Order: sequence, then structure tokens, then C-alpha cells
Amino acid sequence: SLMEGIVPSAAAFGARKETHMKLDKRKVVIVGAGMVGMSYAYSLLNQSVCDELVLIDVNKTRAEGEAMDLNHGLAFAGASMRIYAGNYDDCRDADIVAIAAGVAQKPGETRLDLLKRNTEVFRSIIEPVTASGFNGIFLVATNPVDIMTRITCALSGFNPRRVLGSGTALDTARLRYLVGEYLKVDPRNIHAYVMGEHGDSEFVPWSQALLATKPILELGKEIGPEFSQRLEDIEDEVRTAAYKIIEAKKATYYGIGMALTRITKAILGDEHSVLTVSAMLRGDYGQRDVFTGVPCIINQDGIQKVLPLSLTDEEMEKFARSCETLRESFEGIF
Repeated sequence: SLMEGIVPSAAAFGARKETHMKLDKRKVVIVGAGMVGMSYAYSLLNQSVCDELVLIDVNKTRAEGEAMDLNHGLAFAGASMRIYAGNYDDCRDADIVAIAAGVAQKPGETRLDLLKRNTEVFRSIIEPVTASGFNGIFLVATNPVDIMTRITCALSGFNPRRVLGSGTALDTARLRYLVGEYLKVDPRNIHAYVMGEHGDSEFVPWSQALLATKPILELGKEIGPEFSQRLEDIEDEVRTAAYKIIEAKKATYYGIGMALTRITKAILGDEHSVLTVSAMLRGDYGQRDVFTGVPCIINQDGIQKVLPLSLTDEEMEKFARSCETLRESFEGIF
């Protein structure tokens, strides 16, 4: 016919569309359909971050129920998304496998015993994920997140660039919110980081904190003596925020769900954004063989690089102590 060769046949068009779709599909698998995993899933749906979302849980029925519930909200979402309960084979072509599974601490149980139990849980997850042929990025949310991220790296044998934890991303967001509130400035114009373990030994390198391009410590000279006390209080509030939330409502999940979504967007969008995630140090800040919260440039390959900040001697000491704490905990398990 006249149009032949000018307009491609429907079959050819269909085939081409199909290959294009495959290249483009952003796929996230969440292992662990508890409150953290599901807050993350709900946030991914609300922000239309991926095209395919798979939920995996030891309790398959739970994962199926969660997938149904999310699917019922699809009509109100900004974009379409395929959401279903799956199994480890579904990880094969995933961009990200996020792990939010783990056992809760029993009353009177030591942190080390808890770690040993969670290590066994992770072994039962990571082996089938890697066996599926998964070749993407591991994103870890389970606490203690720095150690569980290191365990994920050890068990998977993945390049450490492709294994990251939520680290101090949420702590950093809390810090910016509190400093912004104190200085009456939009938190997005506060540039400051929480570094180290996501836990009791984390700290704020105030020497690196800026309001726009003005060092926050310089503001202290204008504000007066109560300033440094207020910064100390803010740092303390950031460090103990989780305890307060747990005391009030038993667990924390919305904040971390949104932090995981932010990290996911940076990876899938190849953003090269700076986020304080848990990353392996290889000589950075004078530390190696430890995963901890540091500002990193995040892109589609995971951690492009750890950003070196010019910490003061005192800050370097705090960081070294935090890393030492993490090393000791890890050595107790492996």
C-alpha cells in the first residue's frame, strides 16, 4: 500500500515501544512490609518515584494485603505504578532492593544478641536476592543501620559503592529543621550535616554549618552567649529525637520513609545530590573498613564519592570515636 515503508506497521511500533519501556522502567523492591517498609512504599507512591514496586515479606499474606491497599490509592496518585507482592526472583531486574526487615529487640536482650539475630535474618534475604541475578543497589534501613549496611556488603560481596544505608539522612533533615526554626530561616537554606553512627555517637560538625554561604558560628558573635548553648541543645535534640518518638508512639517510620524516598529519587534520577548516607570509608577522614554517615554524592551507580569536609581536630576526634564504636559492634558478630 501507499503508506507502507512510511508509517511503521503496528507490530513494529509495538515492538519498539516495548524495548523502550523496558529500558525506562524504574523498579524498586522493598523487603520487609512493616511500618518502615510501608511508610517508604506509601511515600514512593505519593511522589510517583518509580514505575514498579514489589513488596516481599516473610508473611506473604501481609505483603499481599499491603499491595492491595496501596493499589486502591493508585487512582488518586500522580502517575501509574505497578504494585504487587512478589518473591526474590523479582529482584533480578530491580534498580534498588531496599531492606527494611528485621527482628525487634526483646526485653533485656543485649544489642549484640539483637545484631546476631538480625544478621541471620539478613543472610536469609541477601543470599536469594543475589542468587536472582540482582545487579542494582542495596539500600538498607534496618537498625542499627550502619552495621546492617556493612553486613549487607559483606554478605552480598557487592562493590561497596552499590551498598548504602539511610545513615544520618534523617538526622540531618531534623538538624536543618531545628536550626532553621531557631534562626527563622527556611531549612533548605541551612547547610549542615550530622555525621557518624546513626545513634548515640553521632555529632554535628558546626565548623561546617552554613546559613546560605555564611558560617553559622560567625552568627554567634552577633547573637551573643546563649547561641552556643542553643546549638548544643539542638544537637542533643537531634540525637535523642528517635527515643522521644518511640516513647510516645512505640516506633518511628514516617520520617525515615521519606528519607529513603529522597535517597531513592537521587539514585533513580542520577541526581548527583549530596546526602548523608551510611557509606564505606576507604581512607576518607582517616578511617577505613567501616560504614558510617557521611555526606556523599549519590547518583545512579550509588555512592559516586564521599565528600571530604574540612573538620576541625576536635570534630575529627568525635568522628574517629564514632567509627570505633561501630567497628567494635561489628567485630562482635563476624
